[in-house]
Amino acid sequence: MSIVEVRGLTKVYGSGDTSVTALDHVDLTVEEGEFVAIMGPSGCGKSTLLNLVGGLDKPTDGQVLINGTDIATMSDKDVTQLRRRHLGFVFQFFNLIPVLNAAENAGLPLTLDGVSAAEARKHAEEWLDKVGLGDRMFNRPDQLSGGQQQRVAVARALVTDPDLILADEPTGNLDTRSSEEISGLLKQASEEWNRAIVMVTHDLHVASHAQRILLMADGRIVDDIRLDGQDASATVQAAMAKAGLL
Repeated sequence: MSIVEVRGLTKVYGSGDTSVTALDHVDLTVEEGEFVAIMGPSGCGKSTLLNLVGGLDKPTDGQVLINGTDIATMSDKDVTQLRRRHLGFVFQFFNLIPVLNAAENAGLPLTLDGVSAAEARKHAEEWLDKVGLGDRMFNRPDQLSGGQQQRVAVARALVTDPDLILADEPTGNLDTRSSEEISGLLKQASEEWNRAIVMVTHDLHVASHAQRILLMADGRIVDDIRLDGQDASATVQAAMAKAGLL
């Protein structure tokens, strides 16, 4: 089942001679439980694509369908509700609220959706336990390492049982060990918990945890690499050379 269908997606900033095409007629399908990494040089449209799929921005042209519904035609209120209930987000800088503890941060999407504090806390604690923070539920962000904070962010993304997780450079602010742990956790979310994952990353080792790697350049997807046990480093470097990105 397709969780995401992107058809002819285009995003142009500005107008006339000063216009910039950030995305140029991109097509993409992501299936249930599939882990897709997006790579490419700075300014190629990776984050723009992620923002449009997540309903954080509106396209100039084209469609973004989440579970068959075109979010570009939805009202802002309905898009907000869809994001809260069907999408999870993981960002580079964690975006945790400093005065809330791990359980309160992880349960926040449920609290904002009107779920009782007790129910939100119950689900938050379940997911914190699953991501390995069962002993840190009542610590505030400043009492956690960077890797632990990102685990809270992953639990927060999963707490509503979303169909899709969007991760924008989720390891970009972490050391090597923590990066490996978060990459493995996202892979687990795909394989064990059957969540579709779309992740933007500049790190080839992190991308190698995915099932597919999309290579972008100049607002387009120039290669769609299915790893299927292949050496990610050699395969992606060959694709980048072919696309003139090396």
